Amino acid sequence: MTKVAIYARYSSDKQREASIEDQIRLCEERAAREGWSVARLYKDQAISGASLIRPGIQALMQDAQKDAFDLVLTESLDRISRDQEDIAGVYKRLRFAGVSILTLSEGPISELHIGFKGTMGALYLKDLADKTRRGQRGRIEAGKSGGGNSYGYDVVVQFSEAGEPVRGDRRINETEAAVIRHIFDDYAAGKSPKALAHALNKRGMPGPSGKGWGPSTINGNWRRGTGILNNELYVSRLVWNRLAYIKDPDTGKRVSRPKEESELVVKDVPDLRIVDQELWERVKARQQALRHQPSFFERQRPRMLLSYLLKCGCCGGGFSKVSQNHYGCSTARDKGTCSNRLTVRQDELEGLVIAALQSRLMDPALLEEFCGEYTRHLNKLRGEKNASLGAAKSELAKLVKARDDLIQAIKDGVPASEVKDDLARITARREELETLLAETKEEPVLLHPGMAVHYRDQVANLAQALNREENRAEAADLLRALVDRITLTPNDQGKLEIDLYGDLAGILTLAANENGPLDVSGPLQVKLVAGTGFEPVTFRL
Repeated sequence: MTKVAIYARYSSDKQREASIEDQIRLCEERAAREGWSVARLYKDQAISGASLIRPGIQALMQDAQKDAFDLVLTESLDRISRDQEDIAGVYKRLRFAGVSILTLSEGPISELHIGFKGTMGALYLKDLADKTRRGQRGRIEAGKSGGGNSYGYDVVVQFSEAGEPVRGDRRINETEAAVIRHIFDDYAAGKSPKALAHALNKRGMPGPSGKGWGPSTINGNWRRGTGILNNELYVSRLVWNRLAYIKDPDTGKRVSRPKEESELVVKDVPDLRIVDQELWERVKARQQALRHQPSFFERQRPRMLLSYLLKCGCCGGGFSKVSQNHYGCSTARDKGTCSNRLTVRQDELEGLVIAALQSRLMDPALLEEFCGEYTRHLNKLRGEKNASLGAAKSELAKLVKARDDLIQAIKDGVPASEVKDDLARITARREELETLLAETKEEPVLLHPGMAVHYRDQVANLAQALNREENRAEAADLLRALVDRITLTPNDQGKLEIDLYGDLAGILTLAANENGPLDVSGPLQVKLVAGTGFEPVTFRL
């Protein structure tokens, strides 16, 4: 009996959730008439067919490789995908797995359907996008919203005389407008977005997304017009068409790109003004000044050895510089929504991490691995060198024989003028090889007697080498190759426990279970427990 997989999908364009049940019911009726067995059921709800990044279709493709069914049954080909490249890829992969496609609209699917329907689906998406943008442009020209809503406004729900919804109108939300004016006033007075976000969260004011406030929510991106301080609607300027969206062919996700100034559509909407012009100009002047004025620490500090590796164990946010010499939780500092208020000195944290690496690198098993790898590499280089010397000797022997043959030919009566050039070339190359062999000696395969001592000396000087100014950027990259992340979590004693996660054990084949815990005095309690083998492991400090 033929095993069938039913696939159904509905997108958000004028379709309802019941649509997916209708598709399934029609497919089940067809399967029953044909005497097929429904082995699998896959569906994607409220997801566009312009991308294959859908859980239902991905599960279907995986199960097809496992011989879970013989036939994919769906309402129409555009339910699977409307993208030409995607539908062709699905068809190829299903054919490779021995699975056919049949739709209620087109019947059995062949290469002809793939080409024709894929083109029609792509044209449909382009036409739909053009019509949508025309409708949005019309609403913008009328002073209405082109879609979405900004913080500070409420969507006005109203209907026409015919009972049709009238979309695009909005009015000022006075509660949120007061927050916006407060942000503009305080920023113009010199407060930072970080301080503003912290104060708003402390007051329990929900942000635009209903969550806590962050500095980026306030500051945004001035080029893209995002963030509270850059929303021109607050000064009665409705700006549309700032960004162009294009789908990344590899990820299927939309990527935004800023458009030229000449492509913007701007409409005055005086009824929606929240901030007066004079205050807006003061804020813009301060933003302009700050854009050309790096902070003191940005001017002074070099690249940090542990940059981008540190994470808070409480909230998962980053651990960053909270002062010139200390690291702390960024979320606790910027938003005030994390309870981890402990900080750690930069030099102490770097010293502990490097000490942990030194402890692991001194492991006898690692030393043996290093010596073995060093010997193999050195012998390989010496072997290549000796091989080249052997080739030179072989070539020299051939040249000597060729020279002797030419001399014999002259003795046998061949005119010397006919072999003069060949003899000169052979003589020049022979002299070149003889010089090379005289200057280069063939080296025996030996193991350097001081290798182990040299290795221990280098590891012992690891901290000094990593912290050397000229090596700092390269050292930070090297450290990131050994460590994926470092989490800092408060313990019951009011100290920070530090966990290192990375592939150090896998890369260096450590056998660290034999080592006991490493205790370090001071504000940090330090323990070190590593795994073994060639899998990523966790190091606890």
